[in-house]
Amino acid sequence: MGLKLSKLKQHKVLQNMFYVNVLTTGGLLAAGDVITQQVEMAMDEDRTQKFNPKRTERMFLIGLFLGPFGHLWYTRFVEKLVPGAPSTTTALKKILADQIIAGPFFCSAFFFGMGLLEGRGTSGAVAEVKDKFLTVYLIDWCLWPPAQFINFRFLPVEYRVIYVACITLCWNVFLSYFKHMDSPKYQNTEEQIKK
Repeated sequence: MGLKLSKLKQHKVLQNMFYVNVLTTGGLLAAGDVITQQVEMAMDEDRTQKFNPKRTERMFLIGLFLGPFGHLWYTRFVEKLVPGAPSTTTALKKILADQIIAGPFFCSAFFFGMGLLEGRGTSGAVAEVKDKFLTVYLIDWCLWPPAQFINFRFLPVEYRVIYVACITLCWNVFLSYFKHMDSPKYQNTEEQIKK
């Protein structure tokens, strides 16, 4: 009886963690964009740049889209792909899986999804993925392996998405800046293809 209650309680916690993780992912992407926009406005010598709430809204929405994948990856898939008790070897294997599988997926899905949310069409979104993926992915390798070592070596499964989301706030400031630094470049891609 105690085992059944324990499993039921664990199921409820994980179910609630799904919603917490999804909302946290969206919220932290939006927060990263708010910080980025504040820095951009402070650096704007002409003081012409205004806060763009639609941009932050899109960052929140892409977070809501990516959050379920993050939740499933960190609470289920990576555990099944690389089973084992927390150890240095297991952590390193999970980091490698994370960098080879999750990293490219999340990076591509972020730029592609944001391009679609910005109304740039498939070709505009693909063009931005092609232009920005490699740079972001290489920088990803500098930040995430050390952060993920702590994650996979020391943290219980149910706290991994929240931990990653907190590290992600810093990452999101960079990602938002890198994403929006040359946004006009991709705006007319659909029209250029049609011509």
